[in-house]
Amino acid sequence: MKHIFGYAIAVAAIFCAGLMEAAAAVDVSPYVKNDRFESLQISPTGEYYAAAVPLEDRTVLVVMRRGDNAVTGTLNLGKNTHIHEFTWVNADRLIIGTSEKFGLLEQPVLTGELYGMNANGGQVELLVGQRMRGEGLGTKIQKRKVEHVAAFLIDTLPAEEKNVLISVSPFNDDPFTRVDKMDVNSGRRIPVARAPVRNARFTADNAGVVRFALGAGVDLASKLYYRDGEGAEWRLVNDENATDRVEVPLGFSEDNKTAYLRAEQDKGPDVIVALDVASGTRKTILRDDNTDPLMVIRKPGTRVPVGAVFMDGKPRNAFFDESSEVARLYRSLEAAFGGLLPYITSSTADGKLTLVQTYSDRNPGDFYVFDTQAKKADYVISRREWFDPDQMAEMRPISLVARDGTPLAGYLTVPRGSDGRNLPVVVVAHGGPYGEFDTWEFNGENQMLAAAGYGVLQVNFRGSGNHGRAFTQAGAKQWGGTMQDDVTDATRWAIQQGIANPRRICIYGASYGAYAALMGVAKEPALYQCAVGYVGVYDLPTMHTHGDIQNRGSGATYLRDWIGERDALGAVSPNRMADRIKVPVMLAAGGEDERAPIEHSKMMEKALVAAGVPVETLYFPREGHGFYVEANRKAYYSKLLSFLGKHIGAAPQGGNAAAGASD
Repeated sequence: MKHIFGYAIAVAAIFCAGLMEAAAAVDVSPYVKNDRFESLQISPTGEYYAAAVPLEDRTVLVVMRRGDNAVTGTLNLGKNTHIHEFTWVNADRLIIGTSEKFGLLEQPVLTGELYGMNANGGQVELLVGQRMRGEGLGTKIQKRKVEHVAAFLIDTLPAEEKNVLISVSPFNDDPFTRVDKMDVNSGRRIPVARAPVRNARFTADNAGVVRFALGAGVDLASKLYYRDGEGAEWRLVNDENATDRVEVPLGFSEDNKTAYLRAEQDKGPDVIVALDVASGTRKTILRDDNTDPLMVIRKPGTRVPVGAVFMDGKPRNAFFDESSEVARLYRSLEAAFGGLLPYITSSTADGKLTLVQTYSDRNPGDFYVFDTQAKKADYVISRREWFDPDQMAEMRPISLVARDGTPLAGYLTVPRGSDGRNLPVVVVAHGGPYGEFDTWEFNGENQMLAAAGYGVLQVNFRGSGNHGRAFTQAGAKQWGGTMQDDVTDATRWAIQQGIANPRRICIYGASYGAYAALMGVAKEPALYQCAVGYVGVYDLPTMHTHGDIQNRGSGATYLRDWIGERDALGAVSPNRMADRIKVPVMLAAGGEDERAPIEHSKMMEKALVAAGVPVETLYFPREGHGFYVEANRKAYYSKLLSFLGKHIGAAPQGGNAAAGASD
């Protein structure tokens, strides 16, 4: 099945846009090469697979018959258009949400358009979205409602094969949203609910009735509304301004009598709460001592939440009821797949066949079809089969204590075959920064650095997600402050533990991480031997006047409440501290970046040159917030490895980890 399925995807890719070049067996090519597919789903009857296949300048949707892996349909929407998500809405039809590549972000931007396609590739229709066109001036009969709106799928309405629920919002800042019921074939829509709050997301019960609306206005304060049923009045059940917490609906029990919420706490991580919708009583049913729920586990064939994945160092599955049938299924899968964590990504409507993804720090992800009755798993395909997991580097969870006593967690990736001692180390600060966090999973960049002989140190500094509201909010207005100190403390911890060679450490990051890298060498000029900033922001006052964040009311609130008032930010801007930097720097940026405009990098470069600091640059005029074109990513990572080699150089470890790379 492995080779047939892989061949089917290759044939479909040729049909749509042509194959990408085979990755070379050496150099950085295998690490920048796109996954074989981005997502994979089994149809409600188990007759088909559908997969989103990334190509150089687009993503295409491929449908294959499971019995013989014959390609039955493809959807190729053209250059720079990508399949963001797709969902089987009945046995033979999919709804597809799209995104488009602009200069704004590394990843394509959602367009708010929904297409329909049959499993055989027929009846491809734009059902709703900004490019919808009418039938012309000569007729008053319009097959579809023409509006300049963004739409997203809410619920597939399993009991109604021809209808789904979608959210619809106008293209303006902080809009009010409504819910429409849409015919999946014709695109005809009728309104069924309106949001009581801006920027709303909706949750329906198992009967397809919209019951929750979660949103926030320009003040960014979350508000959760609930209603008892169709046509009932909305009532406010949580206001972040009053409770100092956010509550997010996850779904309903099978009888719709209990709603499950993810709820922030005053201290510690988020919990999952069961809300009795009749009485309003609440009960905490799932929590971890250190980490938030990462992903919801649902009963196969349904949308009913039954558990969650927690990323406590390594991921683990936990259930509302450990004696339930779903819990027993997962425990048997865990035993069968050993050190690989299983997660059911989709299933048939009857739950008899499930599509299971397994993954680890060394494995990018393998997919299996598991027959829950025969208790048999058949291998389907791997995301990046050119990597041999046995040749990959280990990612170790770490914990330490910051200078003020705050517990911190993170990861250390160790080159294969190394004893993990006296390593040249690249300290990588994640982007975001708020709510983002590093996780235990296959990381191509880490693996590339480890293959080059470097240890990779990552710390989830305060402001990061996964450790509760208080931990995230502790990073507010701490650019260059305690967030930076946490990265410094992690670096010193690695030295004290004998992991890092103190004379061979470089700090590196993208976006906010790039800021942290340049601030790191400005605040601690003797700690690092070099710094790399990728698509970074370096002059914080400029964030209030340039870029895309401040263009909406909620963005201005974010800048003020989380980064700080403009007049106070010059003192923590690395381009204004260049005279303190004593080590070589590399800067990379994209000319179309609106999140971190290239002017930030050019101001940083100018300041470094004026201070006599060696600086290397790599600018791509047509790239955005992260390099999107594979050739550009290859050039960037080749230059990165060359730069690191000159300043903290390491010999490659473990031979050719990506041998056998192919399409």
